[in-house]
Amino acid sequence: MLGLLFQSHLTATLLVSVLGAVLGPLQIGYHTGNVNAPARIIEEFFNSTWRARHNQSMSDHSLTLLWSLSVSIKDFGALLGSLGVKHLADSYGRRNSILIANCLSVAAACIMFASKASGSFEVLILGRLVFGLFCGLVMSLNQLYIQEVSPTNLRGAFATLNQVSLASGILIGMVAGLETTLGTKSNWAMMLSLSLIPALTQYLVLPFCPESPRYLLMNQGEERKAETALLRLRGHADKVSSELEEMKDEAAHTLTRVTVQDFLRKRSYRQPILIVLLVNLGSQLSGFNAVIINYSTKMFQAKFDEAKYLTLGVGVVNVTFTLVAFFFMERAGRRKLLLIGFLSIGVCNFLMTIVDSVLHLVPELQSLQVLLVFCVVSAYELGPGPISWFIAAELFDQPGRPIAMALTSMVNWGGKFVLALLFPPLLKICGAYVYLIFTAVALLAFAVTWLRLPETKGRTFDDIAEEFRGAEGIPLHNSSGFNTF
Repeated sequence: MLGLLFQSHLTATLLVSVLGAVLGPLQIGYHTGNVNAPARIIEEFFNSTWRARHNQSMSDHSLTLLWSLSVSIKDFGALLGSLGVKHLADSYGRRNSILIANCLSVAAACIMFASKASGSFEVLILGRLVFGLFCGLVMSLNQLYIQEVSPTNLRGAFATLNQVSLASGILIGMVAGLETTLGTKSNWAMMLSLSLIPALTQYLVLPFCPESPRYLLMNQGEERKAETALLRLRGHADKVSSELEEMKDEAAHTLTRVTVQDFLRKRSYRQPILIVLLVNLGSQLSGFNAVIINYSTKMFQAKFDEAKYLTLGVGVVNVTFTLVAFFFMERAGRRKLLLIGFLSIGVCNFLMTIVDSVLHLVPELQSLQVLLVFCVVSAYELGPGPISWFIAAELFDQPGRPIAMALTSMVNWGGKFVLALLFPPLLKICGAYVYLIFTAVALLAFAVTWLRLPETKGRTFDDIAEEFRGAEGIPLHNSSGFNTF
């Protein structure tokens, strides 16, 4: 990986552009991880607020429903926010759209902070909804920007930094939410507002970074501006001229604009749409988000006294394996990492079914259950976690890419939202056998990846798009002999 960085003559502008962009996912991760540990304290705030208004405490059932709404409303907001990806990206550019979306994060942090002072749990729920709109926009806008400013041989690795930032944010949120730090009765509101730090930092950094050269040339027709942006990003005139010619060649045989109707009707988009749908659904519905992020503390709590610190261990493993994915993305490729990830998740879920089924008979297996949770985290972050967010940007050409990324965001956040709602009742109905559902989904995603997904490592956008344009449903083989469709 370091060799690739040196070969690419990595410029300070490119590095700052990518790091400035990934401050968005850091905020998302923070608000994913910080609500788990202090849940009871915030629930007590809900109850005391209700008691002050109605002179009676809220029922346990109502309190649980209200807390579930507070947690899942972020994912619902993200589902709504993803609908605006194409309009923002095409109307204002990739970089400027990220800055516009960041306003929502700043507003959400201020609203959540005000909830305690105002004595209103509705304000907290509103703040998480607004933050959800930010999530739905920025996870796709970021990938568009990073993919389009990065050189081909570093595109996947830099896109993986999005997931590294997200996982780091989750870990920071977990630490901030502990009672020994800020997850206390007096400090929880301030804890929720700390995402203002990366949000405001982004406003100090990203405005000085160049806009996507591909957007300037292929969407705006601004060749001089595109050349200037490329020169800042690459630092060498010879690299700029060759990359500019490549963009012109691609622009010559692609449409300038694609509507949603065109996107759904175009034959060359059908295979990529199928791949994006099934890879992203496989990533979200293989059980990672429900078991690991939302319910890991509750699961561990039944077995261990120090449940919150075990959950913190999950966060550490999460970050570690996103870094592993970063270093292996341009060596192993997207396809191989996805196959390893989905197969490992399927096997771990199957083993978790067995362990949970006999745990009451063999309590000593509780340590194995925790180990399997860590293995699921590792497998997810090695491939499905980071790749599912950026694979659409590589499979589609310039006019179709914003809609494809909006689709990615909708499927990812929609999957999280549905799973957060369905997992508790499914667990009650199916018990340990709920993990068999996750096993089946993971194995289906493995099969689709094996049979349909081409390797995109080291290939230009036009080269990948040409494969789909030329095939029109005819099976092809890549250089390694695997079916690409």
